[in-house]
Amino acid sequence: MSRLLDVTGLTRRFGGLVAVDGLSFHVDQGEIVGLLGPNGSGKTTALNLISGAVKPDAGTITLGGRPIGGLKPDRIARLGLARTFQLVRVLGSMTCGENVMAGLAFRPPILWGRPAAQRAEALLDRVGLRGGAHAPADALTYIDQKRLELARGLALSPQILLLDEWLAGLNPSELQEGIALIRSLRAEGVTIVMVEHVMDAIRSLCDRCVVMNAGARIAEGPPAAVLAQPEVIAAYLGDDDA
Repeated sequence: MSRLLDVTGLTRRFGGLVAVDGLSFHVDQGEIVGLLGPNGSGKTTALNLISGAVKPDAGTITLGGRPIGGLKPDRIARLGLARTFQLVRVLGSMTCGENVMAGLAFRPPILWGRPAAQRAEALLDRVGLRGGAHAPADALTYIDQKRLELARGLALSPQILLLDEWLAGLNPSELQEGIALIRSLRAEGVTIVMVEHVMDAIRSLCDRCVVMNAGARIAEGPPAAVLAQPEVIAAYLGDDDA
């Protein structure tokens, strides 16, 4: 199994706050890796650093052996990395189909016109929004906006997909559908890093977990072993889910 993403000594400060503190981990091609930790532990900042939304103060990030630390988000996206956001970001003035076509226009080979529309419809169907290409994005429910954001990410044909609490807020049946969808994406060759608090999903999906607290990695390994470690339980302050 080849190494796809390598993070070494990643550090980011905001004034006197060290949000990410010497974080190191790797992701092999085809894996689903969970990035866990209590609120404020630095998980989303780590995703922002990897995806280019924030520049690191120190450390290295490589994607497929190529350094990407500090590159702009559009360049990193074109190299095969897509993400969703904890606070959903859709283009509300556009239709669902146009949202996805924006992603299709952003990766090689660029798709335009009818081929792009057909591909957008297929991706919307893929995430559970069949027949929604002409619906206005800002009219969607919160859950369906999450689906749309995922479809737009998949339009980039990513090597690696970063999911920031994509399963949060789903009801039990939607959660099972979401878990099945993520599992099927991995089966199609998409490598995934997921920030998540839904421990049933972590246990079901993840090959390995990296646990953060106060910006630093405190544990790494298979979900069952990691979630049983005393320091991880202490970091979650005794949360029953942990």
